[in-house]
Amino acid sequence: MSSDSPANSTSGIRVRFAPSPTGYLHVGGARTALFNWLFVRRNGGAMVLRIEDTDAERNKPELVDGILEGLRWLGVDWDEGPFYQSQRTDLYRAAAKKLLANGSAFLCYCAAEKYAGGDHAEEGGETKARRISRCTCRDGQPSTPGVKPAIRFKVPVGGVTKFYDAVFNEREFSNDEIEDFVLLRSGKGPGKGPGEVDEEFGLPTYQMSVVVDDIDMRITHVIRGADHISNTPKQVLLYNGLGVKPPVFAHVPLILGADKSRLSKRHGATDVNLYRKEGFLPEAFRNFLALLGWSPGGDEEFLRTSQLIEKFSLEGVSRTNAVFDRAKLEWFNTQHLQKLPIEDLLPEVAAELQAAGLWKETWAAGEGHAWFSKTVDLLRPRVRLLPDFATWSRAFFTDDFTRDPAAREKFWKDPKVPSLLGNLAAALDQVADWNHDNCDHATRAVAEAGAVKAGLLINATRVAIVGQAVAPPLFDTMVVLGKSRVVNRLRDACRELAPA
Repeated sequence: MSSDSPANSTSGIRVRFAPSPTGYLHVGGARTALFNWLFVRRNGGAMVLRIEDTDAERNKPELVDGILEGLRWLGVDWDEGPFYQSQRTDLYRAAAKKLLANGSAFLCYCAAEKYAGGDHAEEGGETKARRISRCTCRDGQPSTPGVKPAIRFKVPVGGVTKFYDAVFNEREFSNDEIEDFVLLRSGKGPGKGPGEVDEEFGLPTYQMSVVVDDIDMRITHVIRGADHISNTPKQVLLYNGLGVKPPVFAHVPLILGADKSRLSKRHGATDVNLYRKEGFLPEAFRNFLALLGWSPGGDEEFLRTSQLIEKFSLEGVSRTNAVFDRAKLEWFNTQHLQKLPIEDLLPEVAAELQAAGLWKETWAAGEGHAWFSKTVDLLRPRVRLLPDFATWSRAFFTDDFTRDPAAREKFWKDPKVPSLLGNLAAALDQVADWNHDNCDHATRAVAEAGAVKAGLLINATRVAIVGQAVAPPLFDTMVVLGKSRVVNRLRDACRELAPA
């Protein structure tokens, strides 16, 4: 049975998403959060949110709100947390001392800069072969007596450390290529005067805190980026030292730019909240992210979130790095704008109009809601991003709009246009039953009487009533706008065209 089969839904599956507030929630982090969320929602488990903020020098606490905001917009909710590692230091120190007591760790008196300590994910996702030197401290011979020690893990000499990865299968690392990594940094002090610090040990490293937290939070599956593969043998050694069975590891492929280099800001790997501000639908963004490194099988690409949850499995995760394609993201957005049930789309459009100061409460219910629904449905085939409803489509929601100068120049240059628009206003004012066919008939009749092609009047009218050269079909637009607005706008256009 697969490790993420629906049959395991009662087995207490627990995952975690653990961002560090050293940067924004970028595309890679959002994809990791989404994979964890899809996996646990499919299996009926629990998702824990943990903020890994022990790196005092690099942390920016103000970024936490942005991370949480990005997750909420993405629709990735969590069941427990957020927990902050900075508030759990005593737990890490107790675990390090346990390892010290059982011989899995040792006091190291070497200068802090002698070892990197393996604090974070290493670039490239693999540990490079290297020669490791073991200091004399691990044998009880302090290299620098008289200084405060760090606690360092005592990596076994010889042999290998193995673990199973749900994506990359069996992995094996030579212990002789793993340094004796730091668990707790050396303490500050000694402090003698008022306010001076004298601490036995300093802050924990990433390796220490992440394993202790995953044990304490009963995490069963660690789903994270492939750049963490190099950290995993150290963490497996820590699990063994603490006498706990490691969780299931699943390392998902990295996301690259179109030039196949590591995804960065120049590729669009910006704060996820910027995509929200641009006007992408969260469900479209979820659909796009889910298919970066995962496939449900088959050729289907447009997937509602309920379908993603139903189909998601670790077996479908690729070992090949994914490529971020901005054009593809925009394609997903237009697909969702066009295909979502209209009632699912309306709240997003309403929020956009509210932000632009165009929303009217009469559109929330009754006849007003029916009009709003019909109008959005008419507009959405031509909309690319949500702000288009408040900009390109502004004339549908307010009489306060301007006519595009380029459209006026192109479609109002015929000297007959002013009289044609005036005649059309008069003809439409006499239409008793305001519908598509009657608007069509009246417009073509005015064009025929004026001895011009219908297209000339149709284009001129479109500019007059919505201010744009491109818009939904004219007679559908007329029906949605209503008789009085169309007639008034035609007459206003005539005044605008009148000689000064």
